[in-house]
Amino acid sequence: MKHTIQQVFHDGKFIVGFSIFMVILIIVIVYPLIITNPPLQIIAKGTFFPPGIYVSTYDSVNAKTTYSLDLTDAQTKRIENRLTDQMRKDMQTWLLADNVPASQIDITNTASLLKLWGEKYDPNKQFSGMTYSKVRYYQRVNTSVQGLLSTEPEILATKDPQTGALTEAGEVNENDYINISQVANVRVLPLGTDNFGRDVLTVLVKATGVSLEIGLIAGLVATAIGLTLGLLAGYIGGWVDDIIMFVTNIFTVIPGFVLLILISFSIGQDKRGAFTIAVVIGFTSWVWTARAVRSQVFSLRNRDHVNLSKLSGHSIPRIILNDILPYIASYVVMAFILQISSGILAEAGLSILGLGPRTTDVFTLGLMMNWAMIYQAEILGKWWAYFPVLVTIALITFSMNLMNTGLDQVFNPALRD
Repeated sequence: MKHTIQQVFHDGKFIVGFSIFMVILIIVIVYPLIITNPPLQIIAKGTFFPPGIYVSTYDSVNAKTTYSLDLTDAQTKRIENRLTDQMRKDMQTWLLADNVPASQIDITNTASLLKLWGEKYDPNKQFSGMTYSKVRYYQRVNTSVQGLLSTEPEILATKDPQTGALTEAGEVNENDYINISQVANVRVLPLGTDNFGRDVLTVLVKATGVSLEIGLIAGLVATAIGLTLGLLAGYIGGWVDDIIMFVTNIFTVIPGFVLLILISFSIGQDKRGAFTIAVVIGFTSWVWTARAVRSQVFSLRNRDHVNLSKLSGHSIPRIILNDILPYIASYVVMAFILQISSGILAEAGLSILGLGPRTTDVFTLGLMMNWAMIYQAEILGKWWAYFPVLVTIALITFSMNLMNTGLDQVFNPALRD
């Protein structure tokens, strides 16, 4: 046994797959201990906030200490942030539509472009063929470029609660900076927020844990059913084998995923918990395990040590458990690994179709994909709402398939030689 384990952990493919899987598992366990926020907590008043570090504007303005930095590229970056190349081209399009000669428009000269824009732009003007949304876009562009080249400080004012008059309370210069470590409220969102305004990373970690649980339960159920039926059919044979193979053939003829959809739909949304879905997936995924175990047992039931147990008067359960099962244990482990991977993929497919676990209790990787599709994250270009989910599913299944390949190379004499 010790020698076998050493062989397994000397196989390169198994080590790579096992390492990837353990990293994912450690993140799922450790992350909630560090970030204790509830996964379903809505923190954003809006949808699909992009990944980044979010600093409280209120705390930044009221910071106790400010620092003056003279950075040579600060003004350039400020202009590029508020006036992109696309906005320059759009401004040129508007000016040309307003009959401004092309020779007077230089989109590379910011000062000249803004001066010309300020003289010609009319927010209420709408040219032929211009949609209302485009008019609104140009109004937003105009708002964005107001005071872009100004070097005057921004004035901070307080409002008198009785008169409503504004009183100057301070000013912010263009070279004023604050140290982010001195800001009271800073939130890092490595994967931004989803359509509900929740932290995608926190939801992703929790969903990964739930999907792993579903895969584990589905794998246990499918492997247990397939192993039991395969052992009985292969060893006893006769009418027992005929009945088991008849049932197996029925499940083989009916596509497993179609059967899974029908059963999940018949259960109903209110009763579809994570455990229920896992059991249903396991119940529809045992067929190939049963067939494979049956074929293995056929090759073992007439071995000398099995015949010796028969002559000794040992019971069928004892012969199966002591003389047959140990010889196919390695194959059962590999089948179990593949069943976990298949269970996770099956749940993802069900949830994308809206037939996964109910969303009020738990969330899975498949449900995250379902939310991203419903709220058109892929169309809107909000990659952080679905791409990390795809990567996570791919890494889990890839790691398990690598582990299975590694085990096969260790336990399969033909591959080992």
